[in-house]
Amino acid sequence: MKIYEELVARGLIAQVTNEEEIKELVNNGKATFYIGFDCTADSLHVGHFMALCLMKRLQMAGNRPIALIGGGTTMIGDPSGRTDMRKMLTKEDIDHNAECFKRQMERFIEFGPDKAMMINNADWLLDLNYVELLREVGPCFSVNNMLRAECYKQRMEKGLSFLEFNYMIMQSYDFYYLFQHYGCNMQFGGNDQWSNMLGGTELIRRKLGKDAHAMTITLLLNSEGKKMGKTDSGAVWLDPNKTSPYDFYQYWRNVEDADVLKCIRMLTFLPLEEVDRMSDWKDAQLNTAKEILAYELTKLVHGEEEARKAQDTARSLFGGGSAADMPETELSESDLKDGACDILTILVKSGLCSSKGDARRNVQQGGVEAAGEKVTDISKSFDASVLGEGIVVKRGKKNFRRVVLK
Repeated sequence: MKIYEELVARGLIAQVTNEEEIKELVNNGKATFYIGFDCTADSLHVGHFMALCLMKRLQMAGNRPIALIGGGTTMIGDPSGRTDMRKMLTKEDIDHNAECFKRQMERFIEFGPDKAMMINNADWLLDLNYVELLREVGPCFSVNNMLRAECYKQRMEKGLSFLEFNYMIMQSYDFYYLFQHYGCNMQFGGNDQWSNMLGGTELIRRKLGKDAHAMTITLLLNSEGKKMGKTDSGAVWLDPNKTSPYDFYQYWRNVEDADVLKCIRMLTFLPLEEVDRMSDWKDAQLNTAKEILAYELTKLVHGEEEARKAQDTARSLFGGGSAADMPETELSESDLKDGACDILTILVKSGLCSSKGDARRNVQQGGVEAAGEKVTDISKSFDASVLGEGIVVKRGKKNFRRVVLK
């Protein structure tokens, strides 16, 4: 099976322009394609995971990826899929985040001469003269058409700033620039990016003529990917200092039964024949499928040793035992009040809950255990002598931490 047909079989392709041309380029390793990553945090997260895996698949098939770091577009902020304006970041914050992205991407993609390229759109967007840009690309965009785009339409009721309204033009200009300077003939992105991506394809054709071959393709899950990676205690990051390999493993181990085979098909590199054999798995077999999913994805992000440790820890914990590799949170003397630490602080410090309000709800709903006992009193505290020995804290059925005072 050729790579384009495999992407279709894995459920990754949602919409395309010029399908036959795209298929020809991709299957013959002639696509130079880009995917953009705005630098809104200091780590990539699970929502970026599919894009990284797609770049890896296409590079393995001989195509050339461009990882476009959004040092320029992040200065504006993408309104797609959002109900409010994104927090404005400083240029220093954006540059720092971009460096963090680079280090993480290198685990997935091979960069170098004649291999993948990593490019920052700040290199051209920040030097643009506004009036010259308006004269060059402004006539190519219809305001009426832009307002009909889903990324803007959903924001019209609550208000869309002129700052964000420019985002489509900036993203479109990226493709136009990459096409001219790097031979980029294809762009990939999620369903929520479709209007922005069509804008780039149309800009190239209007500026450079109908014979300019610039093509667009979207992924099925990437719009869902913006929703992925969110838990009760926050986002699921690819940085092990923000989300431990164990927590990353557990995130995938706990996916819904209805989603596990879809995730295996889309995100792992297991042969499709092997995945197809799982299609009629039920009940206990789905737990095995979840272990396979969690192990394979943790191995991709954190390496085989960390994946094995996370799997061994989970099996030991949920088999009724204890595990030396259980994630641990260290408390300090500053976390104590009158020589003790309350359960709400412990839940937040350990990352089991995102806030004290979240912790309070979990305790009141009977979802918290500590030191082997269910905790129902939000004022429950543990003194320094107990915490010095360490206690196991549990939220829900599958979220554990060992908490110890150092």
